[in-house]
Amino acid sequence: MVDPCQAWGWMRACKVWNAVDSGSCLQTYFLHSEAVRAARWSPCGRRILSGGFDFALHLTDLETGTQLFSGQSGFRITTLKFHPRDHSLFVCGGFSSEMKAWDLRTSKVVRSYKATVQQTLDVLFLREGTEFLSSTDASSRDSADRTIIAWDFRSAAKISNQIFHERYTCPSLTLHPREPVFLAQTNGNYLALFSAVWPYRMSRRRRYEGHKVEGYSVGCECSPDGDLLVTGSADGRILMYSFRTASRARTLHGHTQACVGTTFHPVLPSMLATCSWEGDIKIWH
Repeated sequence: MVDPCQAWGWMRACKVWNAVDSGSCLQTYFLHSEAVRAARWSPCGRRILSGGFDFALHLTDLETGTQLFSGQSGFRITTLKFHPRDHSLFVCGGFSSEMKAWDLRTSKVVRSYKATVQQTLDVLFLREGTEFLSSTDASSRDSADRTIIAWDFRSAAKISNQIFHERYTCPSLTLHPREPVFLAQTNGNYLALFSAVWPYRMSRRRRYEGHKVEGYSVGCECSPDGDLLVTGSADGRILMYSFRTASRARTLHGHTQACVGTTFHPVLPSMLATCSWEGDIKIWH
């Protein structure tokens, strides 16, 4: 099965596919009244948490189709992330100045995180889950403060909003599986590398260039062993970079429209799933 987050586009349904053998659609879940924009596998792999433009959140059991949790966020949802340690907690963000942390055990909001922004683009928990990052639309010609904000998860206090100083928004963030660093996809058509430890300094010597973002929510991810970095591109390509050298390791010509999602299989590291703006999913070996 592949992560369905990006490929649904403007569908109101969630689809689960057999990515290893048949390539067939195993099940379709009609959960939302408007477009599904964000979804995450639960850490146990038996449930999907989804959020949509109908403001709704649902946790669905894949085997029975039962909704184990439902909630209303109060805004159109564009990103969801489970807490890396306590899997009953998750954070959601979207078209709002506010992000919310929910507890699945009580079906209630336990914390709110507020910034002077209009939209949260992505959320990334750091290693232990005591801190997380949010990327936002807060970038102007004269200022790039609040483009990436670091938060204390428990107190909801801002740790830093002076992390990325170039005047580009960052539609997606990803954490390296082994090193204390994270990467940000930028609308400057490059991936930037940052320390995942305060004060979250950006590397001036290493950036990953050659793909196009051009306003799309282009995803990026590190391979399970951390040696490769994969990203989509607005021209439909899939590019792989050496994490150590930032040199291009391989280019795949996979889609006719923007490739917006790329993810490695969590168990079979030689398998890659990609999806595009036109709604197709491809599996690569």
